[in-house]
Amino acid sequence: MSQAKRFTKLLSMITCVTLVGSALLTVTPKPALADRGIVDLWKSIKPLTTIASAMNTGAHPDDEHSATLAYLSLGKGINTSSVIANRGEGGQNEIGSELGNALGIIRTRELQEASKITNITLANLSEQLNDPIFDFGFSKSPDETLQKWGDAVAYERLIRKIRELRPDVVIPAFLNEDSTHGHHRAINVITVRAYKDAADPNIFPEHLKKGLQPWQIKKLYLPADKKEFNVSVPVGDYDQIYGATYEQLGEESRFMHKSQGMGRIVSEGPNFTYYKLDSSIVKGKDKEKDLFDGIAFTFEDLAKEIEAKSKDTQVAKGLRELQKDANDIIASYPKFVDVAHDVQEMKLDVASTLADIQKSGLDEATKTDLTYRLHVKEDQLNKASAEAASFVAKVKPETGELVPGQTTKMTVTAYNGGDVDIKNVNLKLNVPEGWTAKATGPTTFKKLSKNETASAVYEVVVSANASGFKPYDKPVVTGNVSYESYTVTTDLQVTPDVAVAVLPPFSMSLNPSATVLNTLKPGDPIPVKVTVRNYNPGAAKASLSLQLPDGWKAEPAVENLSFAAKGETKSVAFTVTPSSDVKNGSYSIKAVAQSGDVKSTEGAQVISYPHIGKTYFVQPAELKIEAFDLVVPDKIKVGYVSSGFDNIDQYLRQVGVNVVKLEEKDIQFGDLSQFDSIVLGIRAYAFRPELIPSNQRLLDYVKNGGNLVVQYHKPEDKWTPDLAPYPIKIGAPLIKWRVTDETSKVTMLAPDHKIFNYPNKITDKDWDNWIQDRSAYNPSEWGKEYTELISNGDPGEAEFTGTYLTAPYGKGTYSYSSIVWYREIPNLVPGSIRMFVNMISQKQ
Repeated sequence: MSQAKRFTKLLSMITCVTLVGSALLTVTPKPALADRGIVDLWKSIKPLTTIASAMNTGAHPDDEHSATLAYLSLGKGINTSSVIANRGEGGQNEIGSELGNALGIIRTRELQEASKITNITLANLSEQLNDPIFDFGFSKSPDETLQKWGDAVAYERLIRKIRELRPDVVIPAFLNEDSTHGHHRAINVITVRAYKDAADPNIFPEHLKKGLQPWQIKKLYLPADKKEFNVSVPVGDYDQIYGATYEQLGEESRFMHKSQGMGRIVSEGPNFTYYKLDSSIVKGKDKEKDLFDGIAFTFEDLAKEIEAKSKDTQVAKGLRELQKDANDIIASYPKFVDVAHDVQEMKLDVASTLADIQKSGLDEATKTDLTYRLHVKEDQLNKASAEAASFVAKVKPETGELVPGQTTKMTVTAYNGGDVDIKNVNLKLNVPEGWTAKATGPTTFKKLSKNETASAVYEVVVSANASGFKPYDKPVVTGNVSYESYTVTTDLQVTPDVAVAVLPPFSMSLNPSATVLNTLKPGDPIPVKVTVRNYNPGAAKASLSLQLPDGWKAEPAVENLSFAAKGETKSVAFTVTPSSDVKNGSYSIKAVAQSGDVKSTEGAQVISYPHIGKTYFVQPAELKIEAFDLVVPDKIKVGYVSSGFDNIDQYLRQVGVNVVKLEEKDIQFGDLSQFDSIVLGIRAYAFRPELIPSNQRLLDYVKNGGNLVVQYHKPEDKWTPDLAPYPIKIGAPLIKWRVTDETSKVTMLAPDHKIFNYPNKITDKDWDNWIQDRSAYNPSEWGKEYTELISNGDPGEAEFTGTYLTAPYGKGTYSYSSIVWYREIPNLVPGSIRMFVNMISQKQ
């Protein structure tokens, strides 16, 4: 019996035992786990069997065709990449209150972890914080999207990624259809355009000067359905090695997108994704067996292509030898020692074939193509070598939190967990220019026996001018580890498991970070609390002060702080008094911590979740202030039902509203009559399960004289028209029922209504300076009892009149609003705050 058959039989026996045991247990669905041991070994050697490549392009993290990617990469071993445009900064957050850049950092880390699961190469067109290719919010138009991103910027970066990764097949994630998000459509537009342009040396010729060559994509596919397609991808096929279908493996990766609520449990069984061939340089059929029909898929296919081009048979012979090597490796699976031996043999043959290519008479384009594909094999073989040898290399920082000028220790380790003889181990640490890394002991080891670890300790001095942490940059510290087995050297690059971040010596956060200055009460002081965390490696001292607008004063002017150890935090309460003649407008207060010649002016926001680990968002330590006139009724008391997606309640407190966060028991059993108003956060019915069974209590609260404000919901948020006192139906498809132009004209349909006049007089100016959107998920139908308060629409489209609805109900008032208050209020848009105060002041 062959080794492979014995392994299959063993898996079958394990499955039988599992099934017998399951009769005694409660079985709950769980995601597949495509990792560890022989599974990781398979993941590393399967790509050695093919020279084909594929790319999927999308706009946001979570746009990837995860099931197809799992099929291509994990199932077929294809060198697969995912190119995503922006970082998802404009999305919503289902796991915390981070928005904007902080959310973009979370979504990027989620995307990175998702890509590890499907074993793909990830690339982003957005390169840094506040990049031009930014998720600016929902868009209905690819033209608007590319205008805001910069068409030339986005296109150059996509062409560059295509020329770097050289995919045979490219699939944009979405179609360019009116019903599709403008960001998705934009990526489709430039991907389709790139099919020809990536091969044109006259398009971005500067790439050629940097060593890149034009690349002709062989096939461009577009998403399709089973009614009209050229190829179906069997993502429902069950892979016995992974113990899951490719759709399940794809969903495992999608579960990493927790901030977007992605990932679902899917059952085993046949399923397909469908694609239509849009462009091709190879002859195609109406129905293809797979995406690579007519394209060289194996070394043997490549050898035949070379023989057709040249009489030089040496290269073709080398490619056929590599085909035999790959077959031998697969046949040796899952015996680690045999796989390790065969992998090293293949490494030798790759090197020999690369030399033959350079000596051959092949044309330069063919040489470039073959060389690239074999360099990909070299990288894959290095990974496979380590997996087969059970060789584990790591970089272990003494701490991941550093400051400029700090001295620390970092250790590069290698562990031999297998039965392969490991010799001549070399451990090197790489640090940025200006840093120093000095080994304190040996860095080379002649032999590494089974279950033995070799360690090289480096003393690292961080440059005094070291750049601060940038979450989208490559790791600042890496390790190069090499070893010899079966007389062949393997080279690995290793990154730390934790983020190594250069942080401000004194990280500061201001509370509040944004606030309103009511110009009707210009003499009111502004309380500012500054919390300082010491990131210096030991005891430290600093003087803390505030940079203020001209004419403003702070008490105390300076506060001296002493820290006994790294990580210690201290807080200082300042009282800031604005100048007596403060005008409406925007102001800023910045914190400064001075220690000798070192000045800290930034804060490091720690972003930490179990599924993505810890990272940081470094930004100026400042308090943003918006000054405008605002009337707030005395002693108003508001109950706020948060969905976890917004922090509007904290801004209401800042302007003098007594806000109480309502918990489950308060909603179910509490005395609601004590509140002048109750506010439901966005999508609250979806994320506060007690709301629907308690909805009648809320309606009774209104009927008895209360004021209930409900913010927008999606239909899938368990919203039904009868949750409102008079029916409200959400419009569908959702893309058609929103206003994305934040500068669009707004007409007040009931200007004399109390909501526009008490306690603040609302004028057209209150619709100025809004950000990102006007409204989302607008109602399409509503009861005649409601007063339509505004009309608004995107240019060239019909206007919505159900965006802002209010109605008397019994003795009270019910208001439903699709306005994106949760974006406007934290950004201190004056009109949004003035109107929201009016909305919560409508008790009859």
